[in-house]
Amino acid sequence: MQPHTLNAPTVPDAPPDNWVHRYAPAWFRPYARLARFDRPIGGWLLLFPCWWSLALAEHANGVAYPSLWFVILFLVGAFVMRGAGCTYNDIVDREYDAGVARTRGRPIPSGEVTVKSAALFMVLLCLIGLAVLLQFNWYTVVLGASSLALVAIYPFMKRYTYWPQLVLGLTFKWGALVGWSAARGKLEWPAIVLYLGSVAWTIGYDTIYAHQDKEDDLALGLKSTALRFGEQTRPWVSGFYGFAVLMWALAAWMTGVGAIGMIALAAAAAHMAWQVATLDISDPENCLKRFRSNRDLGWLIFAGFLADMGLAALRAG
Repeated sequence: MQPHTLNAPTVPDAPPDNWVHRYAPAWFRPYARLARFDRPIGGWLLLFPCWWSLALAEHANGVAYPSLWFVILFLVGAFVMRGAGCTYNDIVDREYDAGVARTRGRPIPSGEVTVKSAALFMVLLCLIGLAVLLQFNWYTVVLGASSLALVAIYPFMKRYTYWPQLVLGLTFKWGALVGWSAARGKLEWPAIVLYLGSVAWTIGYDTIYAHQDKEDDLALGLKSTALRFGEQTRPWVSGFYGFAVLMWALAAWMTGVGAIGMIALAAAAAHMAWQVATLDISDPENCLKRFRSNRDLGWLIFAGFLADMGLAALRAG
């Protein structure tokens, strides 16, 4: 297949050679960009707590590996619902996005997609997400649907508080609860502890991300933890990252995770330390690179949990 000509509006944090611009049909490209399919990092960051939680729950169940069907369902659901959430966010923020250098090329402010078309696309994505959610037990269906209240209020938070990243964390890491209930049919303390750690992780990495927009946000009267922390960003992010690792380790210990899983968490802590030590909040490219590197952290932890499950099963068998 030959790539398309890259002549569509774009945004600075999208890789110029991403698959959407190169291979997606012309009619679908604006909608794919609306759902951030050209920038999948957000989908991964939504997905990993689902997978971590599922792995820990299945570890507690004493199985050798998590359900592959559930792994696939969470993969599809995370990227679809991330797309729906981004579409909703862009509808709400369309006037602000037009005034920010990083976001004025998005499909709605650039005129590629109308608000009505975006809303219909969002409904379609939500229906796909619902179809995925209905594959789980009813406890998980209700728990997953309850996150919509947080999804609804998140885009408005930066208008009123310097802590929108907290609300993002509460919203974006709901999967740490859902992954557990999918395998166990209820909520238990390890899932809640994992969720708290994941919320702190989100505050940390999204503060780094928000430093890209701080000048525009300040001019528009919007708020963020990047503006709240300012030059003290490093110690604040260090604190949130440290809390995240402690909570993740506690959740892992509560579910019987052994040395391999704990080593993976130690490696994740080292990766976080690298992010903070090399962070330059005055350099948007530096901030974006460190933000994106959290996908590697997510894979590292998930792989560690999977390896630990396999080893435990071999010892038991």
